[in-house]
Amino acid sequence: MRRTALALAASAVVATSLPGVLARAQTPTRRPVVYEVAQTGTVDPLSAHHTQRGLRIADAADAAAVLVRIDTPGGLDSSMREIIKSVLASPVPVVCWVGPPGARAASAGAFILTGCPVAAMAPGTNVGAAHPVGFSGEVMAEKITNDAAAYIRSLAERWGRNPDWAEKAVRDSVSVSAQEALKLHAIDVIAPTRASLFASLEGRSIRTAAGDVTVHLAGASVVVVRPTIGESLLHGLVDPNIAFLFFVFGIAGIVFEVLHPGINIPGVIGIVLLITSFVILGMLPVNIGGLILIAAAIVFFIIDLKVAGHGVPTAAGIISLVFGGLFLFDAAIPNARVSRALIVGVALAIAGFFSFALRAALRARHEPVTAGPERLVGTEGVVERDLDPAGLVRAGGESWSATSARGSIVAGSAVRVTAVRGVSLEVELLGGDAGQSARHEGTEVS
Repeated sequence: MRRTALALAASAVVATSLPGVLARAQTPTRRPVVYEVAQTGTVDPLSAHHTQRGLRIADAADAAAVLVRIDTPGGLDSSMREIIKSVLASPVPVVCWVGPPGARAASAGAFILTGCPVAAMAPGTNVGAAHPVGFSGEVMAEKITNDAAAYIRSLAERWGRNPDWAEKAVRDSVSVSAQEALKLHAIDVIAPTRASLFASLEGRSIRTAAGDVTVHLAGASVVVVRPTIGESLLHGLVDPNIAFLFFVFGIAGIVFEVLHPGINIPGVIGIVLLITSFVILGMLPVNIGGLILIAAAIVFFIIDLKVAGHGVPTAAGIISLVFGGLFLFDAAIPNARVSRALIVGVALAIAGFFSFALRAALRARHEPVTAGPERLVGTEGVVERDLDPAGLVRAGGESWSATSARGSIVAGSAVRVTAVRGVSLEVELLGGDAGQSARHEGTEVS
């Protein structure tokens, strides 16, 4: 009886627990999620902010990993360092991948790739050419190069990669393909697609700021962190050509408003363009000499308006504007230069604006008024209703409200318009003292 009771009890336990076991066996494992942040285009403060935001979102979502996709010609050193600091401080495993095929990790992009816990490239991509460039003096250039070489070497050593090649990429501007980078141990993995990359990292231990994490990324779904509207808009405006246009036309609009006040629209537009240009210029490697040359060009154009220089100041302005555009940016960012065709076109347009449009506006400002009540100043008329001191005057073929400059004036008296106050005329008596003019009933002075 005891054995029978124990058998029945065991059967009951198995029967009650079996559905739960089967349910757990049939429940699929949760699919890992990888958050992707694209580091494409120029590396600037906006792209750095986008990467930092993506890392924070992935951390809050408890993502399996973050994929930083790289395709950049380079960018600002300060922004590149901010991105690397964020990657090193991330508690979520970070994988950097130069892809898809045809992408590149040049200049600042090579630093970012070297600073990643996992560095991967797709076939048909390249990395390197990380030498810092600019118009600085030799001593300063050497200091910058030494600093950059030491920085990329320390990043390579941190992740056990080839520090000698990393330093060579900075000092000699060497660039290699994905296959060569793998042979040189400058990267860890070659993967043509995201899926193949995740599969190759299955079960790998990745060092993070929170410690080593074993990742299981095979079959992972990808959530792309999109740039915000503000990031996309400003990132699109960070262009040397746009900065040059906004800066030049902003100054021109303000100068037009100062020399020909009253319209307001050119001044407002000029201020908006100038402020926007300062925001853009703050994200680009500006050469102060270029800004000075552009400002000098505007001064030359103004001088030609005020002084008869027979076109010499205008020619000097065109030359200054052209050289200002050429030297407005140094080469710290690849392709950070203003289009030469655009520089010449803007120089000629601004010269024409100052020589013709603004000169005509200044000339019109000093000509007599030919429209509105102001045109009546100095003309004669007749009083239709006694001015005591206000009344009605007929002048210029129309009846106007008017006031007497002094004393009262009776109807029928001849008067001269001396000023205009809004839509009312101010007049004075012709041929006699105010208050002593005889009344001429029914008399009309034409």
